[in-house]
Amino acid sequence: MWTYILVGVLALLAGIALGFFIARKYMMSYLKKNPPINEQMLKMMMMQMGQKPSQKKINQMMNAMNKQTK
Repeated sequence: MWTYILVGVLALLAGIALGFFIARKYMMSYLKKNPPINEQMLKMMMMQMGQKPSQKKINQMMNAMNKQTK
């Protein structure tokens, strides 16, 4: 009886650990393929929208995006 409970608990712990490492690896590869927006990407987006980006405006937008993610 106790062996079934022990095996179940061990299987649960192994599943949690395995799931964590698989999710971590997936997120690392996802962020490598799709990096978050940086200043260069923001500058290109503003130029495509017809705006002339100044460094002050880019810094303001980056700060606003960083505050929003926190």
